[in-house]
Amino acid sequence: MLPSFAALLSPERAVSRMEAATKAEVLAQGAALLATDPAVRDPARLLADLHAREAMFSTGVGEGLALPHARTEAVTGTVVALITLAEPVDWGALDGRPVDLVVVFAGPEAARSAHIRLLARISHALARPDIRHALAEAATVEEVLDALRSAERG
Repeated sequence: MLPSFAALLSPERAVSRMEAATKAEVLAQGAALLATDPAVRDPARLLADLHAREAMFSTGVGEGLALPHARTEAVTGTVVALITLAEPVDWGALDGRPVDLVVVFAGPEAARSAHIRLLARISHALARPDIRHALAEAATVEEVLDALRSAERG
């Protein structure tokens, strides 16, 4: 069974009001956050795979949210980071709006169905405007985690 989104996110990989000017900077910082997890065995490949996925189609899903992700041999398990940005960044999102909330995640290449379920779970949790607002306003990592737990409870 796939753990909850909040359970996959450790406090070390939740950053509020990150400074970044470009999508590439956000991806680099997101990959660096993921690389703090022992499940990441090749940080450079992870970053390259995140860029490769982004090159196929923007992961900016709209409403200020981006979900950059990769299925990759660079990890041995699923890893997740959540970033709120100090200033919105152009992401080439579907709705044309800049992004200020980013969830970066990666899973093993062989875990396709778990990866898709996690993508759906994250999308569903962050579809609520009240949850996105709570994340944007969170002053501490605990407030971020509380907002995610609230989203998953419904």
